[in-house]
Order: sequence, then C-alpha cells, then structure tokens
Amino acid sequence: MRTVFSLLIVLLFSVSVSHAEIEKIAIPGEQGMKFYWWPKLPNITGWHQDREHSFLYSVNALAPDNGTFANSETVIYAKAIFKPRDPEIKSVEMLIARDKRDFLRNVPGVEIREMKTLISADGKKLKSFVFSPKVSGNWERVTYGEEGEFFLIFTVSSRSKAGLNATESTYEKIIALYKE
Repeated sequence: MRTVFSLLIVLLFSVSVSHAEIEKIAIPGEQGMKFYWWPKLPNITGWHQDREHSFLYSVNALAPDNGTFANSETVIYAKAIFKPRDPEIKSVEMLIARDKRDFLRNVPGVEIREMKTLISADGKKLKSFVFSPKVSGNWERVTYGEEGEFFLIFTVSSRSKAGLNATESTYEKIIALYKE
C-alpha cells in the first residue's frame, strides 16, 4: 500500500512538470515527506540522467552514456532552489555572491572568471562563471538563473580542464534548450 501511495504522490507532483519545467517529486519516508526539485533538462545524445545520484544529491544529475555520475570524469547537473526554503537569498546576484564566497573559502586559490551570458530557449539571460582550481580540484562552469519561485543553478564539473572544455558545447546546448 505504501508503494502505491508513493507512486501516486510522485505522479501528482509530476503533473506540473510540463508547465514549469521544474521536476517536482515527493517521497514519503519515516520522518515525513522528502521533496526533490530540479530543472527538467532536455534529452541530449550521449548523456543520461543518473536517477540514483539525482536523488542522492537533490539535483538533476547527468552522466555520459558510458559511465555514472560517480565515476565519470565530467558530469552535468542542475539544481532548483525553492526560494521560501532559502529566504536570505533575495536575488540571483546574492546567490552568485554566496557561491563565490563558498568557493573562495573551500577551494584555496580558486580562480573565478565571468563567462559570456548564456540564453535559454525562452530568451532568459543567465550569468555564467568558471571556477578553476590552482592546484587540485574540479574545474566547473556554473550558470545561474531564476524561474518563478526557484533559483536555478546549472553546472558542468570535471576533474580536468580538458574534460570541461570537451563538454562545454553540450552544456551550452542544454541551457539553450531549457525553457520555463
């Protein structure tokens, strides 16, 4: 019975996906409902959603078809932050500033460069940055946006600069196809 209830809850929240392009999933657990929200991403040849890691990290986790989110050199993921759950962040600019502070604090010597603005399928301009480690760590390109009650974060993360560069056009295509 619990499985049927879980399925009904998932289906109920999935009905709104086509309108908002935010995938909303609720799963009942022993400590109440667990909510997962992430941007619905287009299907891209050569990539697949790693559902297990999507739930583990509360992001829409994409991995190359020949790997998983955990073992691939380069991955792409998208996160939706429900604004009422993060009330101190009032704008995309505040979200970017917080992320920059967190990177500078947690990744010694990280270099942060603003990249060209990316434009979504519905014409929204999204700010984009590259976070580069000086010594070791992941190379990341992070793009920020806003959609209704959500802040959006799209990330390509790689263990190497070459991996980041090789995936950049796929990443930009995902954002160019994304729409509210």
